[in-house]
Amino acid sequence: MTGPAPGLHPGGVGPAVVALGGGHGLSASLSALRLMSDRLTAVVTVADDGGSSGRLRQEMGVLPPGDLRMALSALCDDTDWGRTWRDVLQHRFTSDGSLDQHAVGNLLIVALWELLGDTVAGLDWVGRLLGSRGRVLPMAAVPLAIEAELVDTVDGSERVTVVRGQSHVATAAGQVRSVRLLPAEPPACPEAVAAVDAADWVVLGPGSWFTSVMPHLLVPELSAALHRTAARRCLTLNLSAETGETPGMRAHDHLVALRRHAPDLRIDVVVADPSAIDDVSALQDECAAMGGHLLLRQVRVGDGTPCHDPLRLAAAYRDAFEGFLGDIGTRAR
Repeated sequence: MTGPAPGLHPGGVGPAVVALGGGHGLSASLSALRLMSDRLTAVVTVADDGGSSGRLRQEMGVLPPGDLRMALSALCDDTDWGRTWRDVLQHRFTSDGSLDQHAVGNLLIVALWELLGDTVAGLDWVGRLLGSRGRVLPMAAVPLAIEAELVDTVDGSERVTVVRGQSHVATAAGQVRSVRLLPAEPPACPEAVAAVDAADWVVLGPGSWFTSVMPHLLVPELSAALHRTAARRCLTLNLSAETGETPGMRAHDHLVALRRHAPDLRIDVVVADPSAIDDVSALQDECAAMGGHLLLRQVRVGDGTPCHDPLRLAAAYRDAFEGFLGDIGTRAR
């Protein structure tokens, strides 16, 4: 492939931002970040084992392409060309045969991987097709499995179970106590590590906390980069607890879980919607324990559903990036 990869041109506008996550949560942060910078890199989890992605992963032995496809779609050029190709990527077939519910973009991505023999190059070519406002990379070079330890109460007694597979963790009964990756020390995508090292800002979340946000901290080389980078780190909280992974967890519990898995990770600012917080003081204490400050901003869509509004979230990120941290805490260091 000749020429610069999408989102890497030196004359780009805005800060260099690396957004980490997967699925709809990463799409939300990218939809906001693209409004303030075109120097974006999405680093995407590769542990999906359900749906079209899971079928392709099992049959072809490839990285699950679904979350990568969604990130590329979120960064498409805002023109008829970009939006049309985004819709093509997101289109799912409906049939009585083996193509049922396969996403066109998943098939296209896997086809490019076969033709080019290079995962990153294949994603860059899809980015070119979309006119992407950034680059999309996998967090690891091999497909991963997520294994979680869940705690449930049965007849007054605590029961601990181990569940393997992202799709199973998302639907299993009980509350996740810890997660780990299989293989335990997977190789990171080198380009993802380099992007984190070169970033001005790193954004974690929103998204499925244990299967989309925290797995990045369990890939040793990527985790090391997240700890050593000179970039500032922004954590975006969800708007509600998920019925699968985080039932009953309050806003500050999400930070407790993150700190349990990465106790030395510094977070500079935590972005949260006031409507999603039941204990501001507890959340502020957890932010301080991670070295950061709490930025309260309305980032929910106007109808009250648990979805981030791209314009409102972009405004919150702009406040965070410019060092204005609102009425909770002080200015960034």
